Amino acid sequence: MTEKMKAVGLYNYLPIDDPESLIDIELEKPKPTGKDLLVRVKAISVNPVDYKVRAPKERTESVPRVLGWDVSGVVEEVGPEVALFQPGDEVYYAGSITRAGGNSEFHLVDERIVGWKPSSLNFAEAAALPLTSITAWESLYHRLGISTVPGNNSGKTILIIGAAGGVGSIATQLAKHAGLTVIGTASRPESIQWVKNLGADKVINHFEPFVPQLKAAGYENVDYILCLNSTEKHWKEMAEAIAPQGKICSIVETEELLNLTLLKNKSATFVWEFMFTRSTYQTPDMIEQHNLLNDVAALIDQGIIRTTTNEILSPINATNLRKAHALLETGRTVGKIVLQM
Repeated sequence: MTEKMKAVGLYNYLPIDDPESLIDIELEKPKPTGKDLLVRVKAISVNPVDYKVRAPKERTESVPRVLGWDVSGVVEEVGPEVALFQPGDEVYYAGSITRAGGNSEFHLVDERIVGWKPSSLNFAEAAALPLTSITAWESLYHRLGISTVPGNNSGKTILIIGAAGGVGSIATQLAKHAGLTVIGTASRPESIQWVKNLGADKVINHFEPFVPQLKAAGYENVDYILCLNSTEKHWKEMAEAIAPQGKICSIVETEELLNLTLLKNKSATFVWEFMFTRSTYQTPDMIEQHNLLNDVAALIDQGIIRTTTNEILSPINATNLRKAHALLETGRTVGKIVLQM
């Protein structure tokens, strides 16, 4: 008899207030092959990618689609080519956008994009970290080319647009640890305080022009910009604020064409970050996500950076996932929403 597992999925792409937008389902429990781990899911987190994938569209799935790209859990079983993990290991990871997500009792994931869970955190606290940590780490160190050695970044400045969100909360801490002067953007009293508590040296308002605020704070320009909100809306401001030969990275897709010529006279660099690139294209350096998740876990366990869990819902079911999606869609959440049990 085929073993079943509980999951939350969708057949139709609907507004989140529709009870059919995310539903409780039963699926066949998967078996690991190759480099896959079968993970017993203990906690999950939601990200903008979840509601972007779930957004209303004229499409119907014949097999239910399972979302969710933040998981912490315990390795239940391993494929024959697995070399890094064994059953019983506690892990955390974001997974791949090209495969079923982790909103299920059990989940398959390639070991090369999985890290050992920080030992100082419980599963809910750990589930808040993978996607945002991978995105922040790749943005700062792999895309912008910032040194991981703090002394090498002395005197360098970074502007993080949307510093109170999930990625911004990790990026702020990592950038501060790397020795950069960190200027974050936030607009509400609670989000401003959150960013300051994470270590930002200065907080400016993203609804007002950047350069006058930077100059008032004593900065003519910034060496790096990490854009985590509305790339086209902030494009001209970023082009004006970036230093000559500076670098800009964004994680937010645009609906309009960007005028790259604005960067020409400054010989400035623009680069994208998409944390699913390595898993989608099975790049030769996929193992870098395993490595960086372990590095993040070490920083967590040393007390250098902290988890960004801000709300925990229980249990993991369609009702609570719809609630989490709705909260996230407001664009006003601070930190991460996690579901457990």
